[in-house]
Amino acid sequence: MTATRRQFLALAGTAATATPAAAPPPNIVFILIDDYGWTDTSFNGSKFYETPNIDRLAQSGMVFTNGYSESPVCSPTRAALMTGKYPGRLHLTAHLKGTRNRFYYTKVVPPDTRLALPLEEVTIAELLRGRGYRTACIGKWHLGQEGFLPSEQGFDVSIGGDEAGSPNDFFFPAWKKKIPIENAKPGDYLTDRLTDFAVQFIQDNASRPFFLYLPHFAVHVPIQGKPDKVRKYDAKARADDPQNYGEYAAMVESMDESVGRVMDALEAAGVAGRTMVVFSADNGGVTSLEWKKCPVTSNLPLRLGKGHLYEGGIRVPTIVRLPGVTKAGSRCNAPVVTYDYAPTMAQVAGVAARDTAGMDGRSILPLLQGRRERRAREHFWHYPHYSPQLGRPSAAMRRGDDKLILFFEDQRVELYDLAKDIGEKQDLAAAQPGKAAAMRRRLEAWLRETGAQIPQVNPWHDPAREREVGPARGPTTAK
Repeated sequence: MTATRRQFLALAGTAATATPAAAPPPNIVFILIDDYGWTDTSFNGSKFYETPNIDRLAQSGMVFTNGYSESPVCSPTRAALMTGKYPGRLHLTAHLKGTRNRFYYTKVVPPDTRLALPLEEVTIAELLRGRGYRTACIGKWHLGQEGFLPSEQGFDVSIGGDEAGSPNDFFFPAWKKKIPIENAKPGDYLTDRLTDFAVQFIQDNASRPFFLYLPHFAVHVPIQGKPDKVRKYDAKARADDPQNYGEYAAMVESMDESVGRVMDALEAAGVAGRTMVVFSADNGGVTSLEWKKCPVTSNLPLRLGKGHLYEGGIRVPTIVRLPGVTKAGSRCNAPVVTYDYAPTMAQVAGVAARDTAGMDGRSILPLLQGRRERRAREHFWHYPHYSPQLGRPSAAMRRGDDKLILFFEDQRVELYDLAKDIGEKQDLAAAQPGKAAAMRRRLEAWLRETGAQIPQVNPWHDPAREREVGPARGPTTAK
């Protein structure tokens, strides 16, 4: 930890103790689901998946119909959540250990990316701990190895969080090879065990402000559900419904049960009325053939899924419940993105505005209060990599209902009107060249302003061998 960072945290802690609030600030619970599609919930229209507890949370809070992850893959979204900053600014734009150009003969060489969230970045956990919160990260971290773990990034309690992006198995003892969790018994299901720890943390800290970050490994591969649930959904599946994979549906149900257990624990501890709950995902559902050569889910009507900057890769289920602020059963159509959560949680907790001034995100507290945006915000994404799901290096922006995607391989752009074309079927770039050019200029200016890394032309590009997999040349680790 740098001296500057130590000084900041010491001052934050001093300020919190010197001027205690008349009433304790709200507790905060943030539930982050891995690889969870926008239509993988009942409240968003799924007829196959059963999510009564997520639906209950939606009915008691505010649903953001245009909720987005800040990346189509996991680590960059998690970095944005922790810091309130664009992954492009952080130079952390790929899933960790995913920095090699696996597609050796492609047109461009993706940039190297950081292999950990820098310790110099002040996380939302550190800000909240400075306000007197007890902080816990229970589940997937995927923002660095030893030296960059949750315990070095502001969390008092860290369970299961290391460099692993996924377990090798969801049942103990097989998961033990990757996920460090104590006191597990043979047959324990990882989603349930993480929830046990989350419930215990709530019980242990009911008398003080707490921040519980619960980033589940579910519903990431390997796709493994409890056998009884798998049989239930296999019997329910219909060939005419693109959501028909029973094993995945079983994982979704177990994850939904976790949400219910957390909500019940808040009620039982007597703190539900003063606890902010956020539910979101790190990217869209998996529609590629990466798991057993079949799609895991369908994000229809959205286009494609994880690994792509089309809507299926970045639009995710999003719910916020803040007692006394959000109206039960309300819906908000304003876009919100992962980098907005850190400044929002900070404001709710009473963190001084100066301590969040360097964040790229904006507090959505006015939206939670039912106010409307005076003018449409601009939102940006930067994914300069080839994804294992066959996504191409690209950047995107949304302004109002207009969305532009810039593809770095050939510098072409695509333009969509999401209000009329949520499935991104009609590219308007040729029909509206003025708008496309203006949005492109703005997107390219944003890339320069943030210092985002841009893919470079590959001198070894070979169209005939473009799909061949091989190691990248040159360094693969960002300094």
